[in-house]
Amino acid sequence: MKQLMMLLAFSGLAQLSVAQTDSTQQQSDTITVGNFAIVKKNKPEKTDNENNKNEKVKINIGFKNSNREKKLSNVSTNWFIFDLGFANLIDNTNYTAAQSMGYLKTGRPADGPVTQNSMALNSGKSSNANLWFFMQKINVTKHVLNLKYGLGLEMYNFRYDRSLSYRNTPMPYVFNDSIGFSKNKLYVGYLTVPFMININPYPTKKHAFSMSFGVSAGYLVGSHNKQISAERGKQKYYGDMMLQPWRFAAIGEIGLGPVRLYGSYSLNDLHKEATGLKQTPYAVGIRFSNW
Repeated sequence: MKQLMMLLAFSGLAQLSVAQTDSTQQQSDTITVGNFAIVKKNKPEKTDNENNKNEKVKINIGFKNSNREKKLSNVSTNWFIFDLGFANLIDNTNYTAAQSMGYLKTGRPADGPVTQNSMALNSGKSSNANLWFFMQKINVTKHVLNLKYGLGLEMYNFRYDRSLSYRNTPMPYVFNDSIGFSKNKLYVGYLTVPFMININPYPTKKHAFSMSFGVSAGYLVGSHNKQISAERGKQKYYGDMMLQPWRFAAIGEIGLGPVRLYGSYSLNDLHKEATGLKQTPYAVGIRFSNW
């Protein structure tokens, strides 16, 4: 009986030893961090030399990029863009031939005929201001190549240094006036539709380099000659002044950082052919736009 009891005792100790060994192996395969348990499964057998080496557990934690780039829209709209720049004219008029066509008149003999000097502009005060009601950009190829178009009002103020005067009655004509003016300008306004191809090499960057080029078509919606003098005060003379009703132009835009520059060069003359004048307007300036 005593031998049987001893045999059972040894058997129980052996089972307890095996259980402890299994428990230790299971615990060595499990790492508990807070509420998370990392379990190593199908761990390959190791040699005695490998078991003696220091083991390291490397945990890579990835974070979702909260600043990932927003998906670009295929159609984007920019409202109320404003341009401010300088305007000027390229004058290729043959004034001898133009004076025989009746549009350039001589008032008093002492004032002389209208010449190129009579129509010389004050380039520092001649301005161009444009208000674009909207512009839209349509994606063509991966937002790098786009189509831009819009609608706006182009306004030109041609400031004269001399006493040049425009009149619209009984027929439109231009002459050298007999008095001096402190301010003398011809205002011309067009309702304009621009069409441009836009190239944006870095579409995901807001103020990266970009460029646009194309053409525009504008219709004359207003013109007048504004004059200020001591003798007459402030006066405005309205009418079409024999100006071309349509204006076609080559246009361009360059964006570099937050600065955007624009340019416009007329493809037709400012005045009608019957006037004999061959003057080509152009303008350059700064564009205040989001893109």
